[in-house]
Amino acid sequence: MLSPRLLLLRSAASLTTRSFCAGGVSKQGRAPDMAEVRNRLREIVGASTNWSDHQQAMAERVSLSSMLAKSQNDLPAKRMKDSYLEVHLPLGSEPQLREKYLTFHNTVRFGRILEDLDSLAVLISYSHTYNKALKRSPLSIVTALVDKIDMRQHIIYPDCDIKFTGHVTWVGNTSIEAKMHMSQFHDGTYSPILDATFVMVARDPENKRAAFVNPLRPEGPEEEKLFQEGEANKARRVALSTASLLKVAPVDEERKIVHSLFLNTLDPKTVSFRSRVLPPNSVWMEDAKLKGLEICHPQERNIFNRIFGGFLMRKAYELGWANACSYGGCRPSLVAVDDILFQRPVEIGSLLLLSSQVCYTQGKYIQVRVHSEVFDPLTRQHNTTNVFHFTFASDRDVPNIIPMTYGESMLYLDGKRHFNQTVEE
Repeated sequence: MLSPRLLLLRSAASLTTRSFCAGGVSKQGRAPDMAEVRNRLREIVGASTNWSDHQQAMAERVSLSSMLAKSQNDLPAKRMKDSYLEVHLPLGSEPQLREKYLTFHNTVRFGRILEDLDSLAVLISYSHTYNKALKRSPLSIVTALVDKIDMRQHIIYPDCDIKFTGHVTWVGNTSIEAKMHMSQFHDGTYSPILDATFVMVARDPENKRAAFVNPLRPEGPEEEKLFQEGEANKARRVALSTASLLKVAPVDEERKIVHSLFLNTLDPKTVSFRSRVLPPNSVWMEDAKLKGLEICHPQERNIFNRIFGGFLMRKAYELGWANACSYGGCRPSLVAVDDILFQRPVEIGSLLLLSSQVCYTQGKYIQVRVHSEVFDPLTRQHNTTNVFHFTFASDRDVPNIIPMTYGESMLYLDGKRHFNQTVEE
């Protein structure tokens, strides 16, 4: 039996469908699909599908700044059901759509799923901040962080319909946490595939300064629990940032791990710290890299004239998967996506450099870190835009990854931290 909260949210789904119909994008009698989600986002901010018109529309958004709230107290509190969305991906009934999601091995391209989750998280956030008195939203809502994506089923069928559901579960002054669930219709029922948590931030129309969002009013113990989990997630992120190896030294146990790895690579035939040998069934970290380059064309832009965050996630995932595949010698399955941080937007026309690194292994598991940066060929400057963390599983035990330098040892420890966090949850 469904809990009262889920029954309430399910009833809100029908309201959401009707609101799509009012916007003129959803066909009567069914939930919207992803194309309609993206069309709705363009309507909300006044974006155009045409590149030249889109630039003009973005310039006109500057005038919306006067509609921003001066404080959060000026905005009405919203309920969780106000942002609830149910969106379908009809892979089973629309063969032409299926082509976009299909891999050579007749599976679903997970990078496409990441794009869809990103779009859905943005629309959920706009649903929370919806003001019927305004024709266009003055807010620029963008993805700040993919906190976690946990896979509950590793097989995604390419010829069965998929359903996404989600709603806002926590709100700060200018940030929003959205939880989403993906399930797939198979053998007569919908089965859970993944759970995802995204953190969004609201900015002004020019996407330069933070903007206030509506507070959230939990209703009942289950919603209060979700809200408290959001508070705990925020505290955990602050603690992890404080303990980052880019800021503080490793703890005592981690220092012992690094020294043990170092001792295991010393050449027993010599008495020298410089003579290093690779242990059996191991790979130097330097030899477990894979790199790529993307030229960021207007086709991949988002509704704010920057490169779509979902596109960045797809490219990073595909590079990380290829690296794990090469390292493990088989096609790996995704276990979790963890802590994708969007440090700065990627401008159209940028040269995007992607670098994937196997940074930790344990048994059949492969932890991959993907670092993305934009390169300006005129100034020769590199600026980090994103860091991605993926956990993959092979169908067999994989070689041990071995760091050689101190910097690689820090990557190893950071990968171990992310892996342990995935395993513990």
